[in-house]
Amino acid sequence: MHPHPILPDVIGGDFAAGRHAIGIDVGGTKIAGAIVNLTTGAIAGHKRVATDYERGGTPVLDDVASMAQDLLADAERMGLSPEALGVGVAELVDPAGRVFSDYRIRWKGVDVQDRLSPILPTTVTCDVRSAALAEARYGAGRGIADLIYVTIGTGISAVLVQHGVPYAGARGAALVIATAKIHQHCPVCGHVAMSSVEDIASGPGLVDAMRGVTQAEQVLSAASAGDPRAVHIIDHATMELGRVLALLVNSLDPAAVILGGGLGSAPGPYYQGLCRSIKTGLWDCDVRVVPVIQGALGPDAGLVGAAAATTHQQPESANRPFSVNAYQHKGVTR
Repeated sequence: MHPHPILPDVIGGDFAAGRHAIGIDVGGTKIAGAIVNLTTGAIAGHKRVATDYERGGTPVLDDVASMAQDLLADAERMGLSPEALGVGVAELVDPAGRVFSDYRIRWKGVDVQDRLSPILPTTVTCDVRSAALAEARYGAGRGIADLIYVTIGTGISAVLVQHGVPYAGARGAALVIATAKIHQHCPVCGHVAMSSVEDIASGPGLVDAMRGVTQAEQVLSAASAGDPRAVHIIDHATMELGRVLALLVNSLDPAAVILGGGLGSAPGPYYQGLCRSIKTGLWDCDVRVVPVIQGALGPDAGLVGAAAATTHQQPESANRPFSVNAYQHKGVTR
């Protein structure tokens, strides 16, 4: 994984200068947080605990609150005054900061902002948009007007970023690619199995396919060492995910694709295979020059972007809720 390029975990004059916020990234595997300098994206006081989302939403939220309080105390000991708390979560979040899915982190219907705001004014967003914002503002996306950011780890999501602004969509759901269905036909028995891109190409997908391993890193290492089974698993995963990402590139015409998350940031066969698959799926040779870049912030992108989101305003149109009724009086229905 790429180290954060500008953020030694120590406090100096450069870090202390300017405004600060606390950023916490709530993923399917871990909860990570730090104090973030909002000018540079540098961090200090990094903390990390296992998510253990199987416990339910309340214990996870309690852990987030505890981490936020610890980070605030650390900041005060350092002579810093964080002005806000940003939380990125691996679920769907609407423009008002309400979580409206509960695939892993069961905060649907929970007023997360109300629970955390006594600590600091709180902004809640989805993890892929926060990571994309961080890369656009501080990382590999600086200076790129239009890009697609993809996070690949425990889950898989993507978001379009235009002029530094991650696109949320009408409801906050403009990131779901992991549920793209794949039909696998057995040429021997004729059985058709249906799965999703995330089932195949995520970290847990690689582990399930390899069997006998507990981490995706073991599959990557085995493939790098030439294990034919691991090579086949990664080739299949990157072929299917690359097909979906090529469709996004063909549809949206970005200047670049930036990969983040544990798998997206890892060097080696997964990244190489995904680059090949995306290039193969692009419709025109002139478009095949679209670079596929690994993010500069590595696994810290989510928490840095969560902090940055406390200063980020969605465009006005994104804050207006979508209503079917608004269109029905014009004769337009679903």
